[in-house]
Amino acid sequence: MRKNPLTLLALGLLLAATAPAVAQNTPKPNTPPAGKSQAEQGTGTGTVTKSIPVAEYYEGGQEAMYAFIAQELKYPLLAKRNRIQGTCIVSFTLAEDGTMQGVKLVKQVGGGTGEEALRVVRLLKFKKPEYPILTSLPISFKLGVTGSNATNGQ
Repeated sequence: MRKNPLTLLALGLLLAATAPAVAQNTPKPNTPPAGKSQAEQGTGTGTVTKSIPVAEYYEGGQEAMYAFIAQELKYPLLAKRNRIQGTCIVSFTLAEDGTMQGVKLVKQVGGGTGEEALRVVRLLKFKKPEYPILTSLPISFKLGVTGSNATNGQ
């Protein structure tokens, strides 16, 4: 059986076109699987492992900032009754004088969690940065965490 050169060329082009697509779909080594990040598994406490750049301007750093948030955070009663859990994201600009400007809710999960996240973030006091920083903070609400004020409905 004699092979047609055009058939071989077409087959070669087909294989070349599909090879990059196959390579793109293969997982890269040492990459974590998709899904919830470790930052979404806490209750607005120090369980966040992702570094928040603005936390370096909080007295005591990121751990102290999330400890303060955990102390002040009150799980909204409506969210607790309806078993609403998740992460709210609050965005703001840290001005050169250390004040927060443009504080707004970027993501909420409902039941009053967004309003509570805004209230707690507005209580934070930062040191003066050298330049304005646009940032966002994740505030997690999770029921059933022991030793946290996050589950005390008030």
